[in-house]
Amino acid sequence: MSFSAIPILDISLSKRPDSKPAFLESLRNALLDIGFLYVKNTGIDHSLIQDVIAQGRSFFELPEGKKLEIQMKNKPSFLGYNKLGNEITAQKTDWREQIDLSTPHPLPGPTEPLYHNLLSPNQWPDPNLLPLFRPVYEAYMSAMSTFSRDFTSLIAEALHLPRTAFDRFFDEDQQHKLKIVKYPDVASLPAPQQSQGVGPHKDSMLTSYLLQVPPHAGLQAQNLSGEWIDCPPKDGTLVVAIGQGLEALTLGVCKSTTHRVLSPPAGSGARYSIPFFQGVSYDATFESVDVPPEILEMRDARMNVRGGRIDDVEFTFEKGRWAHLGEATLTNRIKSHPDVGEIWYPDLLAKIRPEQAAT
Repeated sequence: MSFSAIPILDISLSKRPDSKPAFLESLRNALLDIGFLYVKNTGIDHSLIQDVIAQGRSFFELPEGKKLEIQMKNKPSFLGYNKLGNEITAQKTDWREQIDLSTPHPLPGPTEPLYHNLLSPNQWPDPNLLPLFRPVYEAYMSAMSTFSRDFTSLIAEALHLPRTAFDRFFDEDQQHKLKIVKYPDVASLPAPQQSQGVGPHKDSMLTSYLLQVPPHAGLQAQNLSGEWIDCPPKDGTLVVAIGQGLEALTLGVCKSTTHRVLSPPAGSGARYSIPFFQGVSYDATFESVDVPPEILEMRDARMNVRGGRIDDVEFTFEKGRWAHLGEATLTNRIKSHPDVGEIWYPDLLAKIRPEQAAT
């Protein structure tokens, strides 16, 4: 019982009484069996999506010095620009260039928990060079914030829960994050045999929504047999990945699926993508929702058929390991960006390195 293709769900079907039950059944099966899906007819304005793509491409065309003015290690928030080869996943270099943004937040106060450093203002590129960049991305993050909350409500309904079942895990001014990513083709890399665009990983928090810019493929999801299944770009869709936080909150009903990106082949040019990451309160603890018995029975029946899961990534959100989700998130960010850790979190980095060396 291992998937070989990624399903496509039509969001418009969730808005009609006659088609909503079948939509929720398809969504429930995708959550239980795959944890990865395409969605279409999202309601996000097509012209906004085109502006997002155009402004993202324009950012990477800026002079190197202008991009480095807002590099991530300037701040403890893990927001900002990362040059090529400056991030690590699965203890290997990711060959991608990127900028991390979030929905707006002020600087945290001096008495707030250390992980509240993740709640901070963005580092924006020079508006004299890219005057439309900030308004376009603020508009897109606002639209995606609304869409992701609506989709999470549909997930709740698919699990026979109230639409508001996950609301208590969100802050009133909940932070959501976004990356704009450029994957150079392998001929542009320092060592062409290195083809890890981003290594095997599972997304954190609840749900992620990937805007893939055609025509480049490279995204792959790992099924329960350990096989890698291609997830090529499809016009008018977003790819939804279920996060580890949602798997934990639903007692394993919603699968968090390992995925990776392969660098584009030589001569094909760069691949671009814009993933949006739905956040959850960093102050949340490792409690769960009251999943109905009939849904837990569906989970158990599937587990009995397929046996153990085979993937390449440890599960982060284990009860007893962390007091709050923010602690786990901060630790993961330091692992991925040790250059930021060296400057802003040297004590935590010193604890993390022996753990990594032992794995």
